[in-house]
Amino acid sequence: MLEVQEHRQAGVPWSAGYRVECLADGPSFLDVEAEWNRLVDEAAVEHPFLRHEWLRVWWDCFGEGNRLAVVLVRANGRLVAAAPLMSNGARMCGLRARRLQTIYNVHTPRLGLIVAPGHEGAYRAVWRHIAERDDWDVLELNQLPEGSPTLDRITELAAADGFPCERWSSGDAPYVPLRGSWADYFEGLAAKHRSNLRNRLKRLSKIGDVELETVSEPGPALEAALQDGLRIEAAGWKGEEGTAIRCEDDIRGFYSRYAQAAARRDLLRLQFLVVGGTRIAFAYSIVHAGKLFLLKTGYDPEYSKYSPFNVLLRKVLEDCFDSGLDEFEFLGVFDRWKESWAELARPHCWAYVFAKTPTARLIRGAKFGVIPKVKQILGVPESDGAKASGG
Repeated sequence: MLEVQEHRQAGVPWSAGYRVECLADGPSFLDVEAEWNRLVDEAAVEHPFLRHEWLRVWWDCFGEGNRLAVVLVRANGRLVAAAPLMSNGARMCGLRARRLQTIYNVHTPRLGLIVAPGHEGAYRAVWRHIAERDDWDVLELNQLPEGSPTLDRITELAAADGFPCERWSSGDAPYVPLRGSWADYFEGLAAKHRSNLRNRLKRLSKIGDVELETVSEPGPALEAALQDGLRIEAAGWKGEEGTAIRCEDDIRGFYSRYAQAAARRDLLRLQFLVVGGTRIAFAYSIVHAGKLFLLKTGYDPEYSKYSPFNVLLRKVLEDCFDSGLDEFEFLGVFDRWKESWAELARPHCWAYVFAKTPTARLIRGAKFGVIPKVKQILGVPESDGAKASGG
């Protein structure tokens, strides 16, 4: 069912020329794929997690228990803004809440609204649609990067209408700007790190030729490579702890289906460290807008003394420089092992907007009032936030 709401009230600046639609079912969302991705390109979104194929595969694999509430904004029939939202029931601070949120779980590193240049008024159109709904207590906008217009515009509009807003830090995602040459970057790494990399590469070379293999084209060969990569990822501690992709059917289905979808658009890069013809380390990466995004990693523990993933990462970064990419994104949070490679990180946060309901007031008071004070008294450190992907 496609729900359509018109917002063309005379004399109201935000509504002039805009038509708002809410897509409430999968087929309706599937129908807008071409214009959705065109909008992503027009808006110069710098990551792939708002592209239609990512969101569609996510919904097919993880959407159970949620209801689509995707908001589209059109001007003269042309799609100029989109908000990938869903609604669900959630327990927040011990209370049952009606939540409206971005299409998100821990596998999604970055999100936001998509707005074409020259259509700032579309933010107000989206917000007014949300404000006029009576089926939510909390609006939760997940994984917004620092400087996201979504973060500022939606909270400003909500606050102006008397809706309380809060922000919660969800961690810093490290990245490497690919400026200059690989040689310059490598020489800028810590001396001990460089020495270890040279040593491990030399020792691996005694076993056999050390090569970087990249698989990116759709088809049976890709699926076979992916299954090999998932085997490697599950061979170590992730498999033992049950966090590997292969351990859950929906997670395995998501990464398998998204790999084929991304490969059809030349976005996928399955990268292997190959020694003497044997794959010993694996990276599941996506290329978009001149950046490489590292989604999942793993290595064969039989080769752990050679630091195989660090050697793979060396090869991948060198290839990124040679390919003329602009940035390498580790994603996730700034884990200690990433400090050897990256100095910069991009902060992310979640934005909360609270409806004018008793439940919303109680949740806000608990989450941003009582709970932080109790943690402070008990000396409990603040959480790093939601660890979105990146490993």
